[in-house]
Amino acid sequence: MPNIAVTLRQEITRLARKEIKREARVLRKASAQYRRLIAELRRETRRLRSDVLRFALQAGRDAPPGALDADSKRVRFSAKSVTAQRKRLGLSAADYGKLVGVTGHTIYKWEHGASRPRRAQINALASFRTLGKREAVARLERINAPKKRRKGGR
Repeated sequence: MPNIAVTLRQEITRLARKEIKREARVLRKASAQYRRLIAELRRETRRLRSDVLRFALQAGRDAPPGALDADSKRVRFSAKSVTAQRKRLGLSAADYGKLVGVTGHTIYKWEHGASRPRRAQINALASFRTLGKREAVARLERINAPKKRRKGGR
């Protein structure tokens, strides 16, 4: 005849296992649901990032230099790219400098590797990568347009 303590221990172990299985089943179900939710959120985040990038590129054509600061860590500088970009737009160093917000001599120094632009200037250069010739000329004309003076001597 088995000892009552052994029987009691076996029954407690059996009930504990049964309870653990039931709790584990609930946790597994919740975990699977959370994994599905996380995967869905990742897909949504990926889609939203691509939308933001697309809108930023569209806005970058109309934005002032340096407006796309979010991607500034990924932008690299190359003297050859400045030269190629300027020639692609058909602009002199002085005119390109006006667009970027620096002097023509600074553009010349960048192109020849004598100096490097600051982070804000790199962002300005990056914002002109998608710019076309017509838009560049239009912006340059806006910059060069004489400002109207107010009456009253100010």
